[in-house]
Amino acid sequence: MKIGEKQLENNLVFAPLAGVSDVGMRFLCSYYGADATFTEMLSARAMDHNPKKTRLLTLTTDEEKIKVAQIFGKEPDVMGKVAGCDILKKFDCIDINMGCPAPKIIKNGEGSALMKNPLLASEIIKKCVQSSNKPVSVKMRLGFDKDVSVDFARMCEESGASFITVHGRKQTDLFSGTVNYEAIAKVKSSVKIPVIGNGDVVDKTTYLKMLETGVDGVMIGRGAQGKPWIFSELTDRPVKINIYEVAKKHVEILREYFDEKWIRLYMRKHFLWYISGIEGAAKYRLELATSNDVDKSLEIMKEIFNR
Repeated sequence: MKIGEKQLENNLVFAPLAGVSDVGMRFLCSYYGADATFTEMLSARAMDHNPKKTRLLTLTTDEEKIKVAQIFGKEPDVMGKVAGCDILKKFDCIDINMGCPAPKIIKNGEGSALMKNPLLASEIIKKCVQSSNKPVSVKMRLGFDKDVSVDFARMCEESGASFITVHGRKQTDLFSGTVNYEAIAKVKSSVKIPVIGNGDVVDKTTYLKMLETGVDGVMIGRGAQGKPWIFSELTDRPVKINIYEVAKKHVEILREYFDEKWIRLYMRKHFLWYISGIEGAAKYRLELATSNDVDKSLEIMKEIFNR
């Protein structure tokens, strides 16, 4: 699969997760084998009115092989304007979020709410394609409260999308139940553009199951939380992992751009993800969750993994 002129080697991509897909996390996922990395969701309206505030979400590193900026909104003209703006010039692709199930996004008629309005969704895609000289893709779900994925995918293709990513659930499912592999396979067979499958890929078994749908690529989101080296595992690439060193590198990258107060609060959840499932680490959870010192948190991480 290609994104623009760039070939994906492993066809593995890291998902756009709000509050997770920071510049440090994207560096780590790329280092461990992700071919493409998506930014957190970027509000088109916020970028149009106050680009300085959004700029921190568009930070990238040279380690990222293929950089994708994901934007969201419901106003075609604003979405188109932002898709072609200078701040996104360093990205290789512009992705449109039409799959976010978060209530506050839905309330505004954005994210997966657009799957209820294919005419508006089509207009948004067309405006972005017209305004940008980069490939434009769409991240979607199976539908809002019913499966309309095949028709919606065809609409995306006809409107000019270069590829689509399908999360195998409806908006009303949120993240409950299991992903619908059969529905993803139907989408793949209904369009000519590449399709990336997304949902519940957390290990080699679920990865192979997603590949059985015939998709051209696999997107991993929650499966990479606290485990950015999952991309190495899925490609059978032998890599020695020291989780303390991984967490330390994550912090080092963030310290290049963000102040200590922000990092202290932001990294708490990441530290907890890094120790998830580690035998004997449970007693450290409260200390990491309430720590007001990043270096102290790293010392705790070091103690856990040097035992």
